[in-house]
Amino acid sequence: MSATLNNEWAVTTPEEVGMDAAQLSELDKFLEQWPKHKIHAVIIARRGKLVLERYFSGEDVRWVQSPVYFSPSELHDIRSISKSVTSLLIGIARGEGMFPPLESSVIDFFPEYADLRTTENVCITFQHLLTMTHGLLWNENKPWEDPANNERRILEAKDPYRYVMEQPMALPPGKLFNYCGGATSVLGAALAKAVDRKIDDYAGEKLFGPLAIKDFEWLSCTGNAEVAAFGGLRLRPRDLAKLGQLMADDGRWNGKQVLPAGWVAESTRPRIDTRINTEGYGALYYGYHWWLGRTLPSGHDLRLIAGFGNGGQRLFVVSKLDLVVGINAAHYASPLMAVIPAAILNRFVMPAVND
Repeated sequence: MSATLNNEWAVTTPEEVGMDAAQLSELDKFLEQWPKHKIHAVIIARRGKLVLERYFSGEDVRWVQSPVYFSPSELHDIRSISKSVTSLLIGIARGEGMFPPLESSVIDFFPEYADLRTTENVCITFQHLLTMTHGLLWNENKPWEDPANNERRILEAKDPYRYVMEQPMALPPGKLFNYCGGATSVLGAALAKAVDRKIDDYAGEKLFGPLAIKDFEWLSCTGNAEVAAFGGLRLRPRDLAKLGQLMADDGRWNGKQVLPAGWVAESTRPRIDTRINTEGYGALYYGYHWWLGRTLPSGHDLRLIAGFGNGGQRLFVVSKLDLVVGINAAHYASPLMAVIPAAILNRFVMPAVND
């Protein structure tokens, strides 16, 4: 195992952490028979130790820019798992007393956009943004080529935050889940304003530094220099798994409290049912930028925390088992981005857990 990859992870065998190596080996057979599986990495950790790493060569897309040839030491797009990372940073800022109350009005925190304030949008709170229940008229399910795709528009906007806040209201906030990169963008702007620095700088010191993540990249929107909080983060697969371990251990890494104690529980409490107005995300509920569902190994109903990103980027956390699974793939805009990671988790990883 390359020394360049050995960054603060303890490595062990499946048997030492109560997993079946023979069952895990079935994953290799599954992928070998499928030359075009487009899986780039699978990382499994249990009880704070790496159990399995699999890397596969292939071409990834550096967000909306140029393709890159993936390798284990290469940064990989995590796409919308960036939203979950933004939530972690908000938790840290709240612990430092720097982020505004979650129940407070978003637009009132930005007096520079006072001209956009209405009796309807003043009711949108930071909690509404975190739970994607903002009430804004927003659609990023349109084809990327469609200029009406709101995600494309926010990328190209000269002022992405004004673009979000000038969108009309579709219904009162708090009523319905509507997935929206614009919500995360405004949260990122509020975070940057609250801590008086760019969110990638803040992440480097407060989150990635304590996790010994030294190599990362957080890209900006194409139409401006603003860090794309909703989708621009690139991490190595091992480092993505560290974020999962942080969630599994109530915000601790190697015994050090990185997130405020209790923030994991608060941010992963089910807040809204996503089965209405959601197309194939594969989870039941949503917390503060975390997907929440269930997994059923051997008939046992276990709570699942997940970060989802386009292309099949997945971070699965089963806290009760102290189990973390990170997956990187290149099934962008394909139904397989949900199918294959779910199969890896449910057909091969979960059945391998013995205790």
